[in-house]
Amino acid sequence: MQLALEGRVAIITGPAKGMGAAITEAFAAERCKIVMAGRDLAAMEPVAADIRSHGADVLVVACDVTLETDTAALAEEAMRRFRQIDILINVAGGSGPVGPSSWETSQREFEDIIELNLTGCFNTMRAVLPGMIGRRYGKIVNVGGTFGMRGRAGRMAYSASKWGLRGVTKSTAIEAGPHNINVNCVAPGMVDGARFRTKVIPEIMKTHGLTEDQAIQRLAGEYALRRISLDTDIANACLFLASDISRQITGVDLPVDGGWAAL
Repeated sequence: MQLALEGRVAIITGPAKGMGAAITEAFAAERCKIVMAGRDLAAMEPVAADIRSHGADVLVVACDVTLETDTAALAEEAMRRFRQIDILINVAGGSGPVGPSSWETSQREFEDIIELNLTGCFNTMRAVLPGMIGRRYGKIVNVGGTFGMRGRAGRMAYSASKWGLRGVTKSTAIEAGPHNINVNCVAPGMVDGARFRTKVIPEIMKTHGLTEDQAIQRLAGEYALRRISLDTDIANACLFLASDISRQITGVDLPVDGGWAAL
């Protein structure tokens, strides 16, 4: 089965590392034209250099997705360079506080993660949708999280941000559908990577007195498939939802979590 993504223009936010880098590399491998958007130009350059070395046409744009002016400028630069925007993959986000209860979470901590994970996606979608509507074509994939489908102790602020993103995704899918635009959400579970190893696992080790391997196995035991997802698993889901193979799928939350949300 061919995805037929060659020549499509894809904006990817948060492409410098982890899932974002894996998604960027996956779309470049499908011969998309890539617009990389993030706050730190230097951090994005290694990924940009790598995919350029394999023939990708890449535009790197400094963009803070929490700023409406930045996301408007991002869409303008992409249009100026490529004259169209076919795909938006919203990866940029954060984990927020890990460990504190709802009543121990500060207002500032709560607002910061809502602004990044929810308002950031709203801003980028708002920036690209008029052009997509004008061309009657578009694919938007928001990277949410399964903690936005089931609550999680110690992750209230993050769960709230991802739960809200589901509502933004579903409502926008209904509104944009008549314009031939698909809007979906990929919901990763735990994904092995730097954030997982340096933030999530240490908290579990500390709370339960476990070694790193024991903490990972404790988490994996909560999943039907008994394994933690990889960033390539998330990239493959994004490719599917950004292609016309999924043309009749919109407004969905697609868990990529080894079976945690289903249990």
